[in-house]
Amino acid sequence: MPDQLTKLAYQTMQQGRALLGVTHKEVSTRLMGLLAPDGTPKTVPIPPELLGSLRQAMASLHERDWQEAEQGLYPPSLLFDAPWLDWASRYPLVWLDMPSTWTRRQERNVRDLPSSVDPDNYPDYYLQNFHHQTDGYLSDHSAALYDLQVEILFNGTADPMRRRVLAPLLRGIKAFADRPAGQVRVLDLATGTGRTLRQIRAAMPKAQLVGLDLSSAYLRQANKWLSQLPGELPQLTQGNAEALPFADASFQAVTCVFLFHELPGEARQNVINQAYRVLEPGGVVVIADSVQLADSPQFSAVMENFRRVFHEPFYRDYISDDIGARLAQPGFEGITAQSHFMTRVWTARKPR
Repeated sequence: MPDQLTKLAYQTMQQGRALLGVTHKEVSTRLMGLLAPDGTPKTVPIPPELLGSLRQAMASLHERDWQEAEQGLYPPSLLFDAPWLDWASRYPLVWLDMPSTWTRRQERNVRDLPSSVDPDNYPDYYLQNFHHQTDGYLSDHSAALYDLQVEILFNGTADPMRRRVLAPLLRGIKAFADRPAGQVRVLDLATGTGRTLRQIRAAMPKAQLVGLDLSSAYLRQANKWLSQLPGELPQLTQGNAEALPFADASFQAVTCVFLFHELPGEARQNVINQAYRVLEPGGVVVIADSVQLADSPQFSAVMENFRRVFHEPFYRDYISDDIGARLAQPGFEGITAQSHFMTRVWTARKPR
């Protein structure tokens, strides 16, 4: 069981991550204002009381993260699982990448993708520079910087927010407690660089894990991260979550983290329908994404600024979408949702 010294180390680490994120964003915003003023987004002011609410919500997230490790839902070592040396070596590349990001902002160019990309291989909504990111999600350069960029964006809370899928996932697979752990299959949609799969592996060391993503570059990065882990290497598959290349009822659990806000509404529904199809009756789906206006109206200014600062063309629609109703449409039942800092987590079950 984790001790108080370990808890103090965790809290200190998270404070350092938050400080890095805040400092980086403040410095980069000032530089952009000086060097590329035409690309500086017009944000809405954040009142002091909202900052206080954000700090309180972040502290609650960290406390829950700690408690779930203490309860044994996942090993305490997972709280400290980050490639610090690798990130440190890549951090200068984040700064070197900024001028091209500023140029895209100034030119309002959101289709600045590698010439080698065949557009016929991807849905049209995917072929753009989400976050104004160089190459979108379609290059090894983008994949190499993504985890660090998200770490900075969320002030060090990206992994604690991802881990909120673990408790409902573990509760959900209890429906299959009568079979060996090695026969439980978990599918992670839009797995990206594999951070969520890495965390699921720590909580479910014997399960068969499968990750699916549209980007071959991000899957290559995921393979690098995941091959460092002991045990069976998760299966990584390139494909579209709207048309999963898996048989009906072939998984006991499906997870999906930080995808839905980057999909148009019809695609969100298609992904949910596909998750329902590939789940065995009794299986669980766990979806984590941004909070929404209905559940977190106090953070509306933060949501608006996120949309203005980062190229997120479907975010405004997403924060008003009824994900619970979308889950009910194909037949999911037992639908629940809970918010943790800036993340909303939905859990639902396919009826037996």
